[in-house]
Amino acid sequence: MGILNVTPDSSYDKGRWFNHSDAIKRGIEIYQQGADWLDIGGESTRPGATPVPEAEELRRVIPVIHALKKEIPIPISIDTMKAEVAEKAVNAGATMINDVSGFRCPTMRKFAAEAQLRVCVMHMHENPATMQNNPHYPDGIVPFLCDWFKKRIDLLLAEGIAEKNIIIDPGIGFGKTVADNVEIVQNLHEIKALGFPVLIGLSRKSFLGKIICKTYPDLLPASLAVNTLAILARMDILRVHDVAEHRNIIDILTYITDNPGA
Repeated sequence: MGILNVTPDSSYDKGRWFNHSDAIKRGIEIYQQGADWLDIGGESTRPGATPVPEAEELRRVIPVIHALKKEIPIPISIDTMKAEVAEKAVNAGATMINDVSGFRCPTMRKFAAEAQLRVCVMHMHENPATMQNNPHYPDGIVPFLCDWFKKRIDLLLAEGIAEKNIIIDPGIGFGKTVADNVEIVQNLHEIKALGFPVLIGLSRKSFLGKIICKTYPDLLPASLAVNTLAILARMDILRVHDVAEHRNIIDILTYITDNPGA
Protein backbone atom coordinates (compact mmCIF):
# COMPACT_ATOMS: atom_id res chain seq x y z
CA MET A 1 0.00 0.00 0.00
CA GLY A 2 1.59 3.22 -1.19
CA ILE A 3 1.16 6.35 0.92
CA LEU A 4 0.04 9.60 -0.68
CA ASN A 5 -0.09 12.44 1.85
CA VAL A 6 -1.88 15.46 0.38
CA THR A 7 -0.76 17.55 3.34
CA PRO A 8 1.71 20.39 4.00
CA ASP A 9 3.00 18.98 7.29
CA SER A 10 3.46 15.20 7.27
CA SER A 11 6.59 13.99 9.04
CA TYR A 12 8.39 12.60 6.00
CA ASP A 13 6.73 14.01 2.86
CA LYS A 14 6.86 17.63 4.09
CA GLY A 15 4.22 18.85 1.65
CA ARG A 16 5.84 17.55 -1.54
CA TRP A 17 2.47 16.36 -2.86
CA PHE A 18 0.28 19.14 -1.44
CA ASN A 19 -0.41 20.62 -4.86
CA HIS A 20 -3.16 18.64 -6.61
CA SER A 21 -1.26 18.16 -9.86
CA ASP A 22 1.83 16.96 -7.98
CA ALA A 23 -0.30 14.59 -5.90
CA ILE A 24 -1.91 13.09 -9.00
CA LYS A 25 1.48 12.55 -10.64
CA ARG A 26 2.77 10.95 -7.45
CA GLY A 27 -0.24 8.65 -7.25
CA ILE A 28 0.40 7.43 -10.78
CA GLU A 29 4.08 6.96 -9.93
CA ILE A 30 3.19 4.91 -6.84
CA TYR A 31 1.12 2.59 -9.01
CA GLN A 32 3.90 2.33 -11.60
CA GLN A 33 6.39 1.44 -8.86
CA GLY A 34 4.36 -1.63 -7.98
CA ALA A 35 1.79 -0.69 -5.35
CA ASP A 36 -1.28 -2.91 -4.99
CA TRP A 37 -3.22 -0.26 -3.06
CA LEU A 38 -3.07 3.54 -2.78
CA ASP A 39 -3.83 5.21 0.55
CA ILE A 40 -4.68 8.92 0.29
CA GLY A 41 -4.88 11.22 3.30
CA GLY A 42 -5.46 14.93 3.75
CA GLU A 43 -4.77 15.31 7.47
CA SER A 44 -1.42 14.68 9.12
CA THR A 45 -1.59 12.30 12.08
CA ARG A 46 2.04 12.72 13.13
CA PRO A 47 2.64 13.08 16.88
CA GLY A 48 1.48 16.52 18.01
CA ALA A 49 -0.56 17.23 14.87
CA THR A 50 -3.66 19.42 15.21
CA PRO A 51 -6.97 18.61 13.48
CA VAL A 52 -7.73 19.89 9.98
CA PRO A 53 -11.18 21.40 9.31
CA GLU A 54 -13.45 19.09 7.36
CA ALA A 55 -13.82 21.49 4.44
CA GLU A 56 -10.06 21.76 4.05
CA GLU A 57 -9.55 18.01 4.22
CA LEU A 58 -12.19 17.57 1.51
CA ARG A 59 -10.53 20.24 -0.65
CA ARG A 60 -7.23 18.39 -0.41
CA VAL A 61 -8.29 14.83 -1.19
CA ILE A 62 -11.49 14.69 -3.27
CA PRO A 63 -10.09 16.12 -6.55
CA VAL A 64 -7.06 13.84 -6.24
CA ILE A 65 -9.13 10.70 -5.68
CA HIS A 66 -11.49 11.63 -8.51
CA ALA A 67 -8.57 12.13 -10.92
CA LEU A 68 -6.60 9.06 -9.89
CA LYS A 69 -9.61 6.77 -10.12
CA LYS A 70 -9.54 7.46 -13.86
CA GLU A 71 -5.77 6.93 -14.17
CA ILE A 72 -4.89 3.83 -12.14
CA PRO A 73 -6.58 0.43 -11.74
CA ILE A 74 -5.60 -0.35 -8.14
CA PRO A 75 -7.96 0.19 -5.17
CA ILE A 76 -7.87 3.57 -3.42
CA SER A 77 -8.18 3.88 0.34
CA ILE A 78 -9.16 7.10 2.12
CA ASP A 79 -7.16 7.78 5.29
CA THR A 80 -9.54 9.84 7.44
CA MET A 81 -11.24 10.02 10.82
CA LYS A 82 -14.22 12.02 9.49
CA ALA A 83 -17.40 10.34 8.24
CA GLU A 84 -18.26 13.11 5.76
CA VAL A 85 -14.79 12.93 4.22
CA ALA A 86 -15.07 9.15 3.98
CA GLU A 87 -18.46 9.31 2.27
CA LYS A 88 -17.40 11.90 -0.30
CA ALA A 89 -14.15 10.05 -0.93
CA VAL A 90 -16.09 6.85 -1.64
CA ASN A 91 -18.37 8.78 -3.98
CA ALA A 92 -15.20 9.96 -5.76
CA GLY A 93 -13.84 6.44 -6.14
CA ALA A 94 -12.32 5.18 -2.88
CA THR A 95 -13.29 1.66 -1.83
CA MET A 96 -11.79 1.41 1.64
CA ILE A 97 -11.72 3.53 4.81
CA ASN A 98 -8.47 3.60 6.77
CA ASP A 99 -9.43 5.17 10.12
CA VAL A 100 -6.54 5.71 12.54
CA SER A 101 -9.02 6.44 15.33
CA GLY A 102 -10.33 2.86 15.15
CA PHE A 103 -13.83 3.84 14.00
CA ARG A 104 -14.75 5.71 17.16
CA CYS A 105 -17.35 7.72 15.24
CA PRO A 106 -20.77 5.99 15.11
CA THR A 107 -21.61 7.78 11.86
CA MET A 108 -18.44 6.40 10.28
CA ARG A 109 -19.33 2.87 11.40
CA LYS A 110 -22.88 3.20 10.06
CA PHE A 111 -21.67 4.47 6.68
CA ALA A 112 -19.08 1.71 6.34
CA ALA A 113 -21.70 -0.92 7.13
CA GLU A 114 -24.33 0.46 4.77
CA ALA A 115 -21.84 0.89 1.91
CA GLN A 116 -20.32 -2.58 2.54
CA LEU A 117 -16.82 -1.13 2.46
CA ARG A 118 -13.52 -2.64 3.47
CA VAL A 119 -12.28 -1.00 6.63
CA CYS A 120 -8.88 -0.79 8.30
CA VAL A 121 -9.26 -0.51 12.06
CA MET A 122 -6.20 0.95 13.76
CA HIS A 123 -5.42 1.39 17.44
CA MET A 124 -4.37 4.86 18.52
CA HIS A 125 -3.97 6.07 22.09
CA GLU A 126 -6.08 9.24 22.54
CA ASN A 127 -5.49 11.51 19.50
CA PRO A 128 -2.52 12.70 17.40
CA ALA A 129 -2.02 15.83 19.50
CA THR A 130 -1.69 13.88 22.76
CA MET A 131 -0.95 10.27 21.83
CA GLN A 132 2.73 10.40 22.79
CA ASN A 133 2.10 12.00 26.18
CA ASN A 134 3.25 9.14 28.41
CA PRO A 135 1.41 6.19 26.81
CA HIS A 136 1.37 3.28 29.24
CA TYR A 137 0.14 -0.31 29.00
CA PRO A 138 0.70 -2.01 32.39
CA ASP A 139 0.31 -5.59 31.13
CA GLY A 140 2.20 -5.03 27.87
CA ILE A 141 1.11 -3.55 24.57
CA VAL A 142 0.43 -6.84 22.74
CA PRO A 143 -2.03 -8.28 25.31
CA PHE A 144 -3.70 -4.86 25.42
CA LEU A 145 -4.03 -4.75 21.62
CA CYS A 146 -5.41 -8.28 21.37
CA ASP A 147 -8.11 -7.46 23.92
CA TRP A 148 -8.83 -4.08 22.30
CA PHE A 149 -9.19 -5.60 18.83
CA LYS A 150 -11.56 -8.31 20.05
CA LYS A 151 -13.86 -5.68 21.59
CA ARG A 152 -13.61 -3.34 18.61
CA ILE A 153 -14.31 -6.10 16.11
CA ASP A 154 -17.34 -7.24 18.12
CA LEU A 155 -18.67 -3.68 17.93
CA LEU A 156 -18.13 -3.44 14.17
CA LEU A 157 -19.76 -6.79 13.54
CA ALA A 158 -22.73 -5.86 15.73
CA GLU A 159 -23.22 -2.68 13.71
CA GLY A 160 -23.29 -4.49 10.40
CA ILE A 161 -19.75 -4.40 9.05
CA ALA A 162 -19.02 -7.75 7.40
CA GLU A 163 -16.25 -9.85 8.93
CA LYS A 164 -14.67 -10.32 5.47
CA ASN A 165 -14.28 -6.53 5.16
CA ILE A 166 -12.25 -5.98 8.35
CA ILE A 167 -8.49 -5.35 8.32
CA ILE A 168 -6.62 -4.59 11.55
CA ASP A 169 -3.60 -2.37 12.21
CA PRO A 170 -1.77 -2.35 15.58
CA GLY A 171 -0.93 1.33 15.09
CA ILE A 172 2.84 1.28 15.37
CA GLY A 173 3.94 4.74 16.49
CA PHE A 174 0.45 5.89 17.47
CA GLY A 175 0.67 6.31 21.22
CA LYS A 176 3.41 3.78 21.81
CA THR A 177 6.91 3.99 23.24
CA VAL A 178 9.93 2.62 21.42
CA ALA A 179 9.71 -0.48 23.63
CA ASP A 180 6.01 -0.87 22.80
CA ASN A 181 6.70 -0.69 19.07
CA VAL A 182 9.51 -3.24 19.36
CA GLU A 183 7.22 -5.55 21.35
CA ILE A 184 4.61 -5.37 18.59
CA VAL A 185 7.17 -6.23 15.90
CA GLN A 186 8.49 -9.13 17.99
CA ASN A 187 4.98 -10.53 18.44
CA LEU A 188 3.26 -9.96 15.11
CA HIS A 189 2.18 -13.60 15.12
CA GLU A 190 -0.15 -12.83 18.04
CA ILE A 191 -1.83 -10.04 16.09
CA LYS A 192 -2.12 -12.35 13.07
CA ALA A 193 -3.63 -15.06 15.27
CA LEU A 194 -6.72 -12.89 15.79
CA GLY A 195 -7.79 -14.17 12.38
CA PHE A 196 -8.00 -10.96 10.34
CA PRO A 197 -5.79 -9.49 7.62
CA VAL A 198 -3.14 -7.28 9.24
CA LEU A 199 -1.83 -3.98 7.92
CA ILE A 200 1.54 -2.78 9.19
CA GLY A 201 2.49 0.88 8.93
CA LEU A 202 6.01 1.40 10.23
CA SER A 203 7.54 3.13 7.21
CA ARG A 204 10.07 5.75 8.35
CA LYS A 205 8.50 5.92 11.83
CA SER A 206 10.39 7.89 14.44
CA PHE A 207 10.91 4.91 16.75
CA LEU A 208 13.29 3.47 14.14
CA GLY A 209 15.28 6.68 14.20
CA LYS A 210 15.45 6.63 17.98
CA ILE A 211 16.94 3.14 17.90
CA ILE A 212 19.68 3.95 15.34
CA CYS A 213 19.98 7.72 15.94
CA LYS A 214 18.80 8.73 12.45
CA THR A 215 16.21 11.21 11.15
CA TYR A 216 13.35 10.66 8.68
CA PRO A 217 15.41 11.09 5.47
CA ASP A 218 17.78 8.32 6.56
CA LEU A 219 15.24 5.71 7.69
CA LEU A 220 14.71 3.78 4.47
CA PRO A 221 17.17 0.96 5.33
CA ALA A 222 15.63 0.56 8.79
CA SER A 223 12.12 0.54 7.29
CA LEU A 224 13.14 -2.14 4.78
CA ALA A 225 14.74 -4.26 7.51
CA VAL A 226 11.76 -4.23 9.87
CA ASN A 227 9.20 -4.60 7.08
CA THR A 228 11.11 -7.69 5.95
CA LEU A 229 10.42 -9.13 9.39
CA ALA A 230 6.76 -8.23 8.88
CA ILE A 231 6.71 -10.04 5.52
CA LEU A 232 8.27 -13.13 7.10
CA ALA A 233 5.63 -12.94 9.85
CA ARG A 234 2.96 -13.19 7.12
CA MET A 235 1.57 -9.70 7.49
CA ASP A 236 -0.92 -8.97 4.72
CA ILE A 237 -0.40 -5.31 3.83
CA LEU A 238 2.64 -3.06 4.19
CA ARG A 239 1.77 0.64 4.16
CA VAL A 240 4.92 2.37 2.88
CA HIS A 241 6.37 5.58 1.48
CA ASP A 242 9.01 3.82 -0.64
CA VAL A 243 7.05 1.51 -2.92
CA ALA A 244 9.71 0.45 -5.43
CA GLU A 245 12.18 -0.65 -2.77
CA HIS A 246 9.58 -2.65 -0.84
CA ARG A 247 8.24 -4.18 -4.06
CA ASN A 248 11.76 -5.49 -4.74
CA ILE A 249 11.95 -7.10 -1.31
CA ILE A 250 8.54 -8.74 -1.71
CA ASP A 251 9.43 -10.03 -5.18
CA ILE A 252 12.78 -11.43 -4.03
CA LEU A 253 11.31 -13.17 -0.98
CA THR A 254 8.43 -14.54 -3.05
CA TYR A 255 10.82 -15.94 -5.64
CA ILE A 256 13.04 -17.59 -3.03
CA THR A 257 10.19 -19.12 -1.06
CA ASP A 258 8.37 -20.29 -4.21
CA ASN A 259 11.48 -21.81 -5.78
CA PRO A 260 13.25 -23.96 -3.17
CA GLY A 261 16.49 -25.36 -4.48
CA ALA A 262 16.58 -23.03 -7.48
